Amino acid sequence: MGTITNCFLILSVIFVGSNALHRIPLKKYGTSSIQEFNKQVLNFRAAGRNGVSSKDGVVSLSNYMNAQYYGEIGLGTPEQKFRVIFDTGSANVWVPSKKCSIFSLPCWTHRNYNSAASTTYKPDGKEIDLSYVSGSLTGFLSEDTLTLGGLKVQKQTFIEAVNEPGLAFVAGKFDGILGLAYPAISKLNIPTPVQNMKDQKLSEPIFSFYLNRDADGQSGGELIFGGVDKELFHEETLNYVPVTKKAYWQISMEKVEVNHQDTACANGCEAVADTGTSLLIGPPEEVEKIISQIGGTTSFLGITSVDCDRVDSLPPITFRINGQDYTLEGKDYVLKFSSLFSSSCVIGIQGMKLPMIDWILGDVFLGKFYTVFDGVNDRVGFAKLK
Repeated sequence: MGTITNCFLILSVIFVGSNALHRIPLKKYGTSSIQEFNKQVLNFRAAGRNGVSSKDGVVSLSNYMNAQYYGEIGLGTPEQKFRVIFDTGSANVWVPSKKCSIFSLPCWTHRNYNSAASTTYKPDGKEIDLSYVSGSLTGFLSEDTLTLGGLKVQKQTFIEAVNEPGLAFVAGKFDGILGLAYPAISKLNIPTPVQNMKDQKLSEPIFSFYLNRDADGQSGGELIFGGVDKELFHEETLNYVPVTKKAYWQISMEKVEVNHQDTACANGCEAVADTGTSLLIGPPEEVEKIISQIGGTTSFLGITSVDCDRVDSLPPITFRINGQDYTLEGKDYVLKFSSLFSSSCVIGIQGMKLPMIDWILGDVFLGKFYTVFDGVNDRVGFAKLK
């Protein structure tokens, strides 16, 4: 493809609907203690050992551990507000139901959708289950108006959850999930919010994320539907990668280097850009090689800690994607947990065998770059943040 065509495509994304950018501020919540993080990793690794599966083969790759970036949506008329994770690793929408089980702990600690309070509610009732690496969610389908970023999406089918899985959902600050993956992995072929926005001529199927990794930052970042915010990144660094399979936002990587030495993904590999996963997830044997080059102390859970005084001198980890190098410094891939009397620093990389793919590029990676999910041209873009 020629340079002129490339430039045109980039500009077409940047300027699409210049007056039609719909912004959702993101808030950030992270695990407050190393003990809580250890428990979450234990559950996550146990799920991995038991295998990740579902009846129809549709599995959310997201695990929702540690850092949680969430924003607000509305369901119904008048709006009932919910805090949700905007998740590119799944494709369905769910929130806790007013009719949830009394034995479901998240229902006691989160906002619940009340269909009786909405004038635009339409019943469906079809039962459904979703599979996550941390367990299964069960519920039933309903239809109502979805409000996000100033957009009113009519007749959005979503799941009223009656049982939610795992510690992450109990302790999480979020109420539910809004999936942003391709329709191919939507359970029961339910139209996704992005599909409905396009069909209802509300927004092009393009959205972009800025995740603020600054621990002291007031804002968690921003999600934009309909395009990008050029004020947040250096335009000349925007590099697009073709989606290799339209299910998750799956792309090809050429290799992974540690301290400028080839370490993983030697013959190329497949990765998924997943806003619903906080860590970097890779093949166990490759992650072990990476960790050995970083150094540190590894617990029986597979969690590697380093002396917090070493963070600035840790070796860089570089991911080569579509000929472009994306480098994480120690401060980018280390998670710091502080208590009253001490601090702990943990490497934000976990080993796990995954179905169909090799790597998950979670928030540890995505937080370093501005990320564009372009459903018009089926590609993912990464750019250097300002």
